[in-house]
Amino acid sequence: MKKCIYCGAELSDNFVIDFCHKCGIKVFGEKMFHTIVKNMETARENGDLLHTPKDIFQKSPEIKDFK
Repeated sequence: MKKCIYCGAELSDNFVIDFCHKCGIKVFGEKMFHTIVKNMETARENGDLLHTPKDIFQKSPEIKDFK
């Protein structure tokens, strides 16, 4: 399971955003939160969301470590 980026609450893996309902409402307001969720769900249905392994960019030779 993934977790909310704001409070750490557990989220379902099929949830389209990385924050929970409670935090989404607090941060964006109810109307904007529902619009964001709706648009993200539509994008997923259209195949516009790209889900890749998290470490795909770490293995890229074009990415430099700026530590």
